[in-house]
Amino acid sequence: MIDLNKIKDDGLVRLYSALIKELKDRKIIRTKNIIGDLGEYLAIYHYNNTPGLPNLQAAPAGTQNIDAISRNGERYSVKSSSGNLTGVFYGLNDPNSKDIEHQKFEFVVIVKFKDDFELDKILELPWDKFLVHKKWHKTMRAWNLSLSKKVINDCNIIYDIEN
Repeated sequence: MIDLNKIKDDGLVRLYSALIKELKDRKIIRTKNIIGDLGEYLAIYHYNNTPGLPNLQAAPAGTQNIDAISRNGERYSVKSSSGNLTGVFYGLNDPNSKDIEHQKFEFVVIVKFKDDFELDKILELPWDKFLVHKKWHKTMRAWNLSLSKKVINDCNIIYDIEN
């Protein structure tokens, strides 16, 4: 284990840069959205290494609305959170739309990090429950989820640091 207290500040910055490069080389992260990429990686990893859960593969880069696909064709939107809100969901109808909302995915997978970015929980919410709980983010003009007890109670717990 590296004793980070013995490394000077400029050394920590270089170490961080080297770590980001290594994470990209290993295809753990793909973009500058480090938390989002880590969430996708950890979600797919836990699904593929937990008996009884479907195996997932990352959706091709640029695929709209989904981040992973199961072998059975089920679509997963993965959102990371280090607070009580998820990232936003684009491509859905505005709140006042009269259009029918076409299903974009079967499940939302929420990867919840602690304040220090340690993995806390991985939660799975089906599309129908997503529609019940989604909240309009006026500034972003998109939807997100508030991680309330109601939302968490409607989720399947895939991983919990407490267990």
